[in-house]
Amino acid sequence: MHGASVHAQTIEDKAAICGACHGEAGIPQQKAVPVIWGQQEGYLYLQLRDFKRGTRKNDMMSPIAEALEREDMLALAAYFSKKPWPSLDQQSAPADVAKRALTAIASVGCPGCHLGEFQGDGSVPRLVGQSHDYLVKTMADFRSRERANNPGMSDLMIATSEEDLAAIATYLAGR
Repeated sequence: MHGASVHAQTIEDKAAICGACHGEAGIPQQKAVPVIWGQQEGYLYLQLRDFKRGTRKNDMMSPIAEALEREDMLALAAYFSKKPWPSLDQQSAPADVAKRALTAIASVGCPGCHLGEFQGDGSVPRLVGQSHDYLVKTMADFRSRERANNPGMSDLMIATSEEDLAAIATYLAGR
């Protein structure tokens, strides 16, 4: 699935390559892989761009994005954003975890960017219903600054306790 394989001819062919990890029906093959079906178009494009530029790194995604032209990234972002968001059938957060999460969310100000229902908007990703393991990993990567393509998110994650981040991930995944 590395760089050379993304030289497929049509956008549907290129999108099918993405399905090897992100799931042919939008449900990722591994829990730490994000849902991209139904994700915000601008956000998807920016992530592909950042993988290509090297400001976001991943052993699988970086070489794939390096082989994509800007037009391909825009087309893939548009293609996946129009797909229906799949249900991962994740459990709802227990009441005590949800309460902790909602308190932390209000303190951090998540709805200011991700909006009240955490659907995201434009270049801001949808979080509700995202893979729990992916949310946990992403927050940890921002917290450690391993993921460096959004310094503001790193600052917010560093300022939030690990316990609160765990509650937020559980709450958002289960909604």
